[in-house]
Amino acid sequence: MQQLSLLDAIKKEYQEKRAAFIPGDTMKDILLALGALPEDFAKLAQVSNHLADDPTLPFRKSRNGRFCFNFDDGRIERLEFQPFVLSVEEDFIRHDSGKIRHFRGINDDLQLNTVFQAIMRFKAYIIDGVSVAPRARLNQDINKFVCTVFNLRTLTTPRVLGEPALEGVHSDGVDHTMTTFLGSENMTADSAKTFIHDMQETSGIKYHQANKALILGEIQHKTFLDTLLVVDHERKHSLSPVVAQDKAKDSTRDMLIFFTRKPVEDGHVSFKYDSFNPHAEIPLAIDMLAKAG
Repeated sequence: MQQLSLLDAIKKEYQEKRAAFIPGDTMKDILLALGALPEDFAKLAQVSNHLADDPTLPFRKSRNGRFCFNFDDGRIERLEFQPFVLSVEEDFIRHDSGKIRHFRGINDDLQLNTVFQAIMRFKAYIIDGVSVAPRARLNQDINKFVCTVFNLRTLTTPRVLGEPALEGVHSDGVDHTMTTFLGSENMTADSAKTFIHDMQETSGIKYHQANKALILGEIQHKTFLDTLLVVDHERKHSLSPVVAQDKAKDSTRDMLIFFTRKPVEDGHVSFKYDSFNPHAEIPLAIDMLAKAG
């Protein structure tokens, strides 16, 4: 299968460079091979129209959901709702660092979309067996990962500037971060650039303050399904703001973000919020692609 060899090439690049960017057209071919139905692509592009107000950021709409990547039984399963928290200790410095945030949950319009399910299969395949620098208080002995998925819309209005990474240079407190572009409206061509930084860079500074010698890569999500993978505990990242082309109108940028990490141990800020119980109200369980051989 041609797509499997392509997946293995992406995985090899990710292992060697600790980051990989996959153009949207390439992602589409891969996702079709991983079970995506052609009619679901257009639906996924519109799913961000149904987001809720973000709990802490006025320029953002959001929903999230937790999934278990169980590599022992080759399954991906929706987990019950839990609050979300990121701390300064995890290289996340913002006004809401350490705050317990309650996001509205993603619904069946996203989790039953076969393109979305294929994206999760894609990520599971790429990260399976990839060793990363271990984060403190993550249980390395369990062959399961928690994948917290965020569906986000960053909004710039005539009064408010939308910043996809208000926190500046940061890490996401996980093992693997993946970002997939769903679309934008009224956004300038140079908006929302992603910069990948060496771990020596100072967390919390703005993207334009970063030491250019410590910038390891610069990419931009422009095309539907453009996807970036980063080994989160070995690379920091930052983003430039969403700037409106027509200043009198709103500008939007829609993304899927996949934060994937090993389960936490006692003493971790998320320990009380790391349940592996399945979601009772809107369950989901799908087969993972067979492990790389």
